[in-house]
Amino acid sequence: MSLGNDSFNRSLLHFVEADDSTSSSLYNASFCPDCETSAPSHFLDQMYLLTFGIMIVFMDLGFGLVEAGSVRSKNTTHILIKNILDTFTACIAYWLVGYALAFGQGNEFIGWHNWAMNDFNDDKIAFFFYQAMFASTATTIVAGAVSERCEFIAYLIYSFFLTAFIYPVVTHWGWTTQGWLYLGYDFDINGLMETIRYEDYGGSGLVHLVGGTSAFIATCFLGPRLGRFHKETGTVINIRGHSVALATFGIFVLLFGFMAFNAASQLHITQPGDATVISLAVFNTLISASFGGITSLITHRIGLFGDTWNILAVINGAFVGMVSICGGCNAMRPWSAAIVGFLASFIMKGLERALMKLQIDDPLNAVGIHFGGGVWGTLSIAIFKYDGGILMSWDKRSFASLAWQLVAVSAIILWTASCGLLLFGTLKLVGIFRVSEEIEKKGLDIARHKQPAYPLEAYGHGHLEDIKRVKSDGKLATIKIGFDNRGFLSDDGHYETPEVKHIGMHRSVSINGITDLNHHNKSILGKTALTRLNKFRQLFHLTPKCDSSEGNLGPNPNDELFKVRIEGVDITKM
Repeated sequence: MSLGNDSFNRSLLHFVEADDSTSSSLYNASFCPDCETSAPSHFLDQMYLLTFGIMIVFMDLGFGLVEAGSVRSKNTTHILIKNILDTFTACIAYWLVGYALAFGQGNEFIGWHNWAMNDFNDDKIAFFFYQAMFASTATTIVAGAVSERCEFIAYLIYSFFLTAFIYPVVTHWGWTTQGWLYLGYDFDINGLMETIRYEDYGGSGLVHLVGGTSAFIATCFLGPRLGRFHKETGTVINIRGHSVALATFGIFVLLFGFMAFNAASQLHITQPGDATVISLAVFNTLISASFGGITSLITHRIGLFGDTWNILAVINGAFVGMVSICGGCNAMRPWSAAIVGFLASFIMKGLERALMKLQIDDPLNAVGIHFGGGVWGTLSIAIFKYDGGILMSWDKRSFASLAWQLVAVSAIILWTASCGLLLFGTLKLVGIFRVSEEIEKKGLDIARHKQPAYPLEAYGHGHLEDIKRVKSDGKLATIKIGFDNRGFLSDDGHYETPEVKHIGMHRSVSINGITDLNHHNKSILGKTALTRLNKFRQLFHLTPKCDSSEGNLGPNPNDELFKVRIEGVDITKM
């Protein structure tokens, strides 16, 4: 089996090069003399792209779950609607403009045919759909980096521009046989001129580096979230997301999506060796993710980057491992993929710390994962490629390949950063990039969408439940717990007792505990408050009554039979 360049080049020739007799931009069998082009094989190749393209749609779900779990609850709706629109915006932008710039006939820099699929062969729709899903991935990377303070209208503008113009131009360079990166450069190798081409099987550079660079420029213009950094001391304040569970579910979905992402990058499945290359690509994706996640976990435990078994470290480590292996997953042995994932976790954490030192706020660590992983993944191809990498060959050709990969990385960063400076700088200049301080403090869900992800009135049922617990002394106790949602406040509501609707939003009464009143309640307690507290106790059949003598507001200290814990109860509302 021939790995790497031969397989990748044949894929490009099979799908991308245009027929001289038409302005259409892909699938001409004459450019792939070794490929079978019978109707059954063509049908299978299209179904292969469609099936895996549909699987790649799940990546937006994975991104959405990770991002939703990593932001505060007050911004959940805002981040989720952006992830939904990533797919829709990408489809529209790529259909109207992006595909023509990426795969339309043109020159070495850009294409300009097939606007809105004009003069487009229906046989190529599967390939278009697959590429559109790639484009949506580049866009969604930025959404995480600017979360919790970016205006929604700004998101719509930059996502359309990124998918329609910035990303397509880069893919024209490296994923079409007209592009200057793919055409390569002639190096003098041992007295012979040999063409060295750019290699990027699954998009470490062309997809993730574009998204990571855009995310970096966006965060620089947008500024950090309120309260993220303490200006006087430079202390970094940890702003925790509201759901580790959602973020964890997201990485499982992303693992599924990334394996489809890389499996489909072969572009066909009916040619000799396709099954082997696809299998290798999928397995390498899993290996790199595994080593990235485990390495990040261990380094976070032993003191390099923390001192706990941190699940978010596993998530980010696995994430950067998958990003890094995209470029060379078809051309490396699994041991190489393990090294790529291992080193990727250190690169990610290094960039994360560097951004913190510079007080650049990236809530999802998109720069560390996609910029760092994209650069490392693109360069690692020249190092670890099994049939021509530096470690395997150590010759002029392998070092020339590394040099050309470096040229590609530099060009991608320069192009994306230049466009990003213009795009995000304009958004900031016209004052539509960042929300006001008041909105940022209160959250974007209600201010921009009037749809909180977790509406308080939707919780609770108005009933009291008897929950049995075993106390520390081994005795059995019963806890009465209720959660009044105040959405059913009426005389004929479904309550066990009429008093329940006056209790408050949150309450928890435990026999095994001590009286623990919040600061507000402590400051207003008096005879009236004590009356209300005793009413509360009677409601839950608790004894003894509170004693006001000698300033004691809790149970009689001499009575060890019952002790009360009241949490979050405003007894003035009783």
